[in-house]
Amino acid sequence: MWGLIENNEIKKIINNPKGLVIGNTRHSRKIFSFRWSEAERNAIGIYEVVHDNSNKKDEKYYNNTNQSFNFADGKVTASYGTATAKLLEDRNEVDEAEEPLLDDKGNQVVTKGLKSNHKAKIKQQASSLLAPTDWYVVKATEVESYSVPEAVTTYRADARTASNDMESKIDSCSTVDELAALYVYTDGTRPLGEFPEAV
Repeated sequence: MWGLIENNEIKKIINNPKGLVIGNTRHSRKIFSFRWSEAERNAIGIYEVVHDNSNKKDEKYYNNTNQSFNFADGKVTASYGTATAKLLEDRNEVDEAEEPLLDDKGNQVVTKGLKSNHKAKIKQQASSLLAPTDWYVVKATEVESYSVPEAVTTYRADARTASNDMESKIDSCSTVDELAALYVYTDGTRPLGEFPEAV
């Protein structure tokens, strides 16, 4: 990414190499190749963009601003503004008159927050882990003389306990950063915990 500078101002941002007319001279896309030095490009007003990601945050938890571009001290910098945390809790939507916003079926429109979305993923993981052993439970309900092996019963109980514990930890978060921290591994473990190994 490059900036085309004229009169110490950014005229345009160039995302991909392409031919350009600068002043009265037509340049081929080769001006962006190794054949041209940085100094040669700078001499005709083309500066490589330097990215400042100091304000950029994890997009799973934050909405970042669009990049803004600045030219100063012979350098084009692309930087982000202050990121905004995504919605943590569910929000009931309202219209301009602060009345509940309803969908076509008359139900309250609710925007799901990160907590709900993360808990839904945990439930989905637990369900997919339990599914391969569901047949044991079905067979035990249909065949009077059959009982679920103890290892399977223990595994299923442990998977449910792990799921409930993870959801509880998610519920206890009061900030987006606390939620994100649950997923950070340190020495091979994470605060959120793990599901048991399959039997």
